[in-house]
Amino acid sequence: MLYFFLYQLIYREYGAASESYVFKGLNVIQYITFRTTWATITALLISLLLGGKVIRKLADMKFGQEIREEGPEMHQEKRGTPTMGGILIIGSVFISTVLWARLDSIYLWIALGATTLFASIGFADDYIKIVKKRNLGLTGKQKLICQVIVAGGVWLGLYLVSNYPWNLSIPFFKATAAVDGISYIGPWIYLAFIVFVLLGSSNAVNLTDGLDGLAISVTFIAMAALTALTYVASDRRWADYLDITHKPEAAELTVFCGAMVGASLGFLWFNAPKAEVFMGDVGSLAIGGALGTVAILTKQEFMLPFIGGVFIIEALSVMIQVSVFKLTKRGGRPGTRIFKMSPLHHHFEYVGWKEPKIVFRFVIIAILFALLSLSTLKLR
Repeated sequence: MLYFFLYQLIYREYGAASESYVFKGLNVIQYITFRTTWATITALLISLLLGGKVIRKLADMKFGQEIREEGPEMHQEKRGTPTMGGILIIGSVFISTVLWARLDSIYLWIALGATTLFASIGFADDYIKIVKKRNLGLTGKQKLICQVIVAGGVWLGLYLVSNYPWNLSIPFFKATAAVDGISYIGPWIYLAFIVFVLLGSSNAVNLTDGLDGLAISVTFIAMAALTALTYVASDRRWADYLDITHKPEAAELTVFCGAMVGASLGFLWFNAPKAEVFMGDVGSLAIGGALGTVAILTKQEFMLPFIGGVFIIEALSVMIQVSVFKLTKRGGRPGTRIFKMSPLHHHFEYVGWKEPKIVFRFVIIAILFALLSLSTLKLR
């Protein structure tokens, strides 16, 4: 929005072929790096300025967190902490993105739309938990169906309005005719791939959200790395130099990612131990959906395990725990548990690690994964 407003102040046209500067200093608004920086700052300031008011409003509405009985005993003291704070994250991202991005980018609206719809699923899940005073909102089947529908909407947007290449961008391989021929899978198989990526990313972030400051800290790191990857993918000079898929349409997604970085920092101010507010599913599903959608739009799908390595580890710990338990369950005897409890952060709680220690160590691992993701740019 600001881009189009300030652009009118930069130039004054004199006929069809000539123009001159009116406010030359405002020319910086055309640079994606400038607008990304200010989108980050704007989202951070919105979060900080409105965070207290949002928390008080959630508390007044008695939107308190329900804690499952089978969870760690020390978590019972968190019962009643205001939840659904993800509204603050998504609101900050939406406002700052609309302010600083060029609004003629279809990729931008696909990302904003997918994030908002995933947030809506999380909102419904959280609201049911609060109204019914239980730790179960939507059933697993209901949530899965809604997520599949949103993933299908992302695919439909690309299929109808974008010249999207239906091929996989394979890391560590230079773009050649042979590689491109193997990686092309067509739009219909790609639909299944998009569903897999978006369901995986959204649920992985959701599973990670269990300790004060954990999910949002890892989100900040992952989104910072994704901001850099999105920028180089949308800039021809960097894309050609690094031999990655050039996606000029994705330029404005850099602003979106920057806004997510700022909103994450702002929310962390209130979510750091001891948390004053939880993001809830409205935040975790939206963040995961945003990560997956941007990765799809920038052809960085196979970089997600590097970008969000902690999210993947948390999700895998649940899959391993459930699978082994079911496979070893025999004759009425309980199955074998690989971890004391899943997701993995709960296992370390039962081992005896304090919550801040777990968060800080997971953050260190997240930084390592982010650095690995950036290091792969030259490994082609």
